[in-house]
Amino acid sequence: MTARGKKTVRDLRRGSRSTLLRRLYFDGPLSRQELGSITGLSAGSISNVTGELLADGLIEECGSVESDGGRPRILLRVAAGRAHLVGVDVGETQVRVALFDLARTELAASDRALDDRGHDAGHVAELILTGLAEVLERTGTDPGTVLGVGVGVPGIVQQGGGSDLGGGAGAVVHGQTVGWDAVPLGRMLRAGTDLPLFVDNGAKTLGQAEMWFGAGRGARHAVVALFGSGVGACVIADGARFRGATSSAGEWGHTKVHVGGRRCRCGARGCLEAYVGAEALVARWGAAPAGGGEKAGLAALLAAAGAGDPAAVALLDEAAEYLGAAIADLVNLFNPERIVIGGWAGLLLGPRLLPGIRAAATEYALRFPREQTEIVLGTLGPAAVTVGAATLPLSDFLDSGGEFPRRAPAGAAGAAAPAGRWA
Repeated sequence: MTARGKKTVRDLRRGSRSTLLRRLYFDGPLSRQELGSITGLSAGSISNVTGELLADGLIEECGSVESDGGRPRILLRVAAGRAHLVGVDVGETQVRVALFDLARTELAASDRALDDRGHDAGHVAELILTGLAEVLERTGTDPGTVLGVGVGVPGIVQQGGGSDLGGGAGAVVHGQTVGWDAVPLGRMLRAGTDLPLFVDNGAKTLGQAEMWFGAGRGARHAVVALFGSGVGACVIADGARFRGATSSAGEWGHTKVHVGGRRCRCGARGCLEAYVGAEALVARWGAAPAGGGEKAGLAALLAAAGAGDPAAVALLDEAAEYLGAAIADLVNLFNPERIVIGGWAGLLLGPRLLPGIRAAATEYALRFPREQTEIVLGTLGPAAVTVGAATLPLSDFLDSGGEFPRRAPAGAAGAAAPAGRWA
């Protein structure tokens, strides 16, 4: 019997595989010599582990570089087509399901609008499962190559325990602004798929995407803000996402900017979201195109401000000041080196609002920490939540050293998953 805390040979092997896979994934292509100097692993370990990964088809050779007086060094990279990822964004007006390869190339996507049932949990689960089936069928993807389905949702996610594949089938969502009270979304999805499930808050998946691949890359302390119909944030502390006691950290949109102020969708008064969320801005302006939705409303608001409409200019200037003041609070509370503004509304309004946001943050924040903080726009576009959701199974895969997860057995939908996680 292995002593508690003592690593086995299998643990060490998995750790070495994980280390090399991560380096090749984020920094590749790299030669074996470069991997040795970066990771500190011995030449023998590098040779053995890369040999295993090549044999498993997880990495591939991709050319060579000249060396100083010796033979050319072979470059290695992760094999993009070896496995697939699914990312899901449960948004304010639609559900987006996208299939990616390991290089994050989008192979297919399904965008399905919420109907008059809105965020009815059964309706949302149905759209996710329908979209999943659609992208797999359209691309002819073998489900056995899918590492998992990551789902980004509005609200607080209580992660399930036990040994279910991905842990997501036990996920319960508390989404006050969309009327979800302890919705067992994971169990509802498990009834329709045997793929590993991963569920997290949409702002947190956006944060992971921007930190791994976008404007947050290289920072150890950051805040990634999601600015859409509502407002949320992902706090990164020393390279890790800060979750809090019950995973509700980052509900920045429900911090108060005006005591006794406007009513928010959450039911409280004076929330930041009630002043700068896309839904609130469009409602406050009151001149959105009929039936055009929030995106059309914000575009029209921007156009009016660009044409010099005093009401539109005043509303956007006020929104920039509220956002800048709220960002100053983030600066004072968390001392980040970078704050990234993302989300579809953030990217749409960002070029117009960013100078005012920076000025207000400087006015309201403590001077020294503000001087150390960059405020920038996200770089991954409006689909960043979907990309971030796909990183949930990807992260699990890299942590495991490239082991493919076992799918739930046929006929077990809705039942407890079998003991053990890996094939």
